[in-house]
Amino acid sequence: MPFAAQETRLDLLQVPGPDDEAGTRQCVAEVRVRPDALRRLGLHPDQPTARVTGTPPPAWWHAEAERLAARRHG
Repeated sequence: MPFAAQETRLDLLQVPGPDDEAGTRQCVAEVRVRPDALRRLGLHPDQPTARVTGTPPPAWWHAEAERLAARRHG
């Protein structure tokens, strides 16, 4: 792993589930990495997230990628 143990933090949380009246709980894992450790990899904490900001590829693109992956690994 490119990070030292003191550069990362893993928090495990239990939060109310979608049907809180039933008393169900969900587990959430949160990973934090120190900004200086990200900079070593050419990243920085002010970069935008990895959310999709444009239009997604057409449906055939996904189907072709899955077909090729199945042929290579199946």
